[in-house]
Amino acid sequence: MKRNLAIILVSVILSGLTAFFVSKYALNHAQPSALNRDGQPVKTVNLSVEDYPDFTYAAENTVDAVVYVQVKVKSRAQLNNPFFEFFFGEQYKDQFERLQQGSGSGVIIKPEGYIVTNNHVVADATEIQVVLNNNKTYPATVVGTDPATDVALIKIEAEEELPAIEFADSDALRLGEWVLAIGSPLGKELQSTITAGIVSAKGRSMPNYTGEFKIESFIQTDAAVNPGNSGGALVNKAGQLVGINTAIISTTGSYAGYSFAVPSNIVSKIVSDLIEFGNVKRAKLGVSMSAITTEMAKEKGLKSLEGAYIHEVATGSAAEKAGIKPGDVIVGIDDTPINTPAALQEKVNSYRPGDTITVKVNRGGETLNLQCTFFEEPTTPITKS
Repeated sequence: MKRNLAIILVSVILSGLTAFFVSKYALNHAQPSALNRDGQPVKTVNLSVEDYPDFTYAAENTVDAVVYVQVKVKSRAQLNNPFFEFFFGEQYKDQFERLQQGSGSGVIIKPEGYIVTNNHVVADATEIQVVLNNNKTYPATVVGTDPATDVALIKIEAEEELPAIEFADSDALRLGEWVLAIGSPLGKELQSTITAGIVSAKGRSMPNYTGEFKIESFIQTDAAVNPGNSGGALVNKAGQLVGINTAIISTTGSYAGYSFAVPSNIVSKIVSDLIEFGNVKRAKLGVSMSAITTEMAKEKGLKSLEGAYIHEVATGSAAEKAGIKPGDVIVGIDDTPINTPAALQEKVNSYRPGDTITVKVNRGGETLNLQCTFFEEPTTPITKS
């Protein structure tokens, strides 16, 4: 009994001494806490050298894979000659062919010479020249184009294996994440220019003045982009391709702080289709939709503004066969949340006919998971009133 009491007493003393020395060590080695003006502690962040936004790795590992694209386009123009018009009438107006030059940028995505650029860079081109970062020049041919996403794929035959940029998952991009824009703003003289910015927004749409079908779900950045950057690379800090720079919004025609890129997930799918099939195999859901406004939410009794509100469902479409109905709000595709119509459009565009997806729908306060299979044949387009 006495022995047990002695053991317990020794244990208590040792525990007390251990706690004393641990507390003393902790106090001696504690980092001083930061206090605000009211004497309250505030959080501090300690960054190592590796945590600072150093872009040298991304820049040095991607700049050689971004090229300068020069195109020639023939256009017909009329030459008004008042002398001939006076004697022979307007049918004698002279017509002649005019050779115009344009330029942009491109991104090597495969070592064998496949290059992604914008459709508007190479559209109607009669001749395409690609200048590498080492100033070697090669003629290029068009593999395929997709005006709906403004993506084009061209190819050169080089004698050496070319540096290529790896695709990243653009869905994983975060707001505020650092990105680099690489291209040739304002022409050959500024080839391989690198600018930095952050992801300002995702899923941006821009007005479509032509009336053509467009898939617009852009990454918005504040990296400086100017005419000539079109078709160039938008890369993350790891040197991976997250987008193809496509457009700017400006009142002057030059950079004003807003630049837009086609997400890499869309580009990757388009490129794969063009290489494998020669054209784009585009999945179609067959719905007319819109964003949810505050007024619409009150009118329809919706509890949230997130999602894509379905106004109409095309007869015989994939959406109709899946059980999607007017008045539904699509809030998810597979594991991806859908907050806007642009996000829905972008996600659907990543699939091909024949693929089956799970569509998460809010209907009258109830959440449904509907199985939807896309068809090979396109559905009849519908117009929202």
